[in-house]
Amino acid sequence: MKSRHKGRELALQTLYAMDFNRQLEERFVEPTFSATTEEEFNQFEDEVKIYGMYLVRGTLENLEEIDALIARFSLNRPVEKIDYVDRNILRISVFCFMHEDIHPHIVIDEAVKLSQDFSTEVNYKFINGILDSMQKQLFPVKKEQR
Repeated sequence: MKSRHKGRELALQTLYAMDFNRQLEERFVEPTFSATTEEEFNQFEDEVKIYGMYLVRGTLENLEEIDALIARFSLNRPVEKIDYVDRNILRISVFCFMHEDIHPHIVIDEAVKLSQDFSTEVNYKFINGILDSMQKQLFPVKKEQR
């Protein structure tokens, strides 16, 4: 599972760079892992690269729907006002809620870990709150997932 976490980190760094450089609207541009050096990128296992790119492409393909859901649950902060890192952690997490067969609590735990590693000391609470509310209302845990 460590490779999935590394894939999420790689996806976060890529989406952050694209968002910061205003490239998210250019979804037909082939995303590249621009947040790492070529040497660092070559050290990742193929599984990490494949999963990271899957998350990036999936998030970009569903960006409007994902951002609409984030806006619905981020009552006090419009999506465009959410910090770049936090916004892209939320985007990856919402994509995982929608398209991955992963227990929702794992998605939230991973988002909190990413936030603790890449964001400020307190922003993980904001991310946890939005994802927890969203999960309870839209992606409830099924009995067989417990």
